[in-house]
Amino acid sequence: MARSGTLAIDRAEEVAHEWINELGDYLDWADDKRIYGFLRATLHAIRDFLSVEEAAQLAAQLPMLIRGVYFEGWNPAVNPAKPRNLVAFMERVAEKFPLDRVQDPEAAIAAVTKLLNRHVSAGEMSDVRQAMRKDLRFLFPE
Repeated sequence: MARSGTLAIDRAEEVAHEWINELGDYLDWADDKRIYGFLRATLHAIRDFLSVEEAAQLAAQLPMLIRGVYFEGWNPAVNPAKPRNLVAFMERVAEKFPLDRVQDPEAAIAAVTKLLNRHVSAGEMSDVRQAMRKDLRFLFPE
């Protein structure tokens, strides 16, 4: 990997690649662009279903480049999204990543939350889980 010469940026790039590789292992996918696209779509859906305060609290625990992806295109004035049910969540992911390209979309989303569970504090993930409507919580296993 080429080095930019700025340690923080170089490390941020490495961590982002680590997240993509880890998620690829969970999903059993090899295409980094596909993995990144799905991570981005799912993070945006999660963000949009949280209050502004909770979305910011989750972001604070994300690595620098992943945090940038998470905030990309965010309009906090419309958070949380409405409606906030399972169908709306799946549609929100599909807006940015066609779910017909995913064998089991719910399991794939759960893989993203598994990744978050590994890297975000248990307390914060509990807050995120509780912020979701009951019909969505199965996507956020502990």
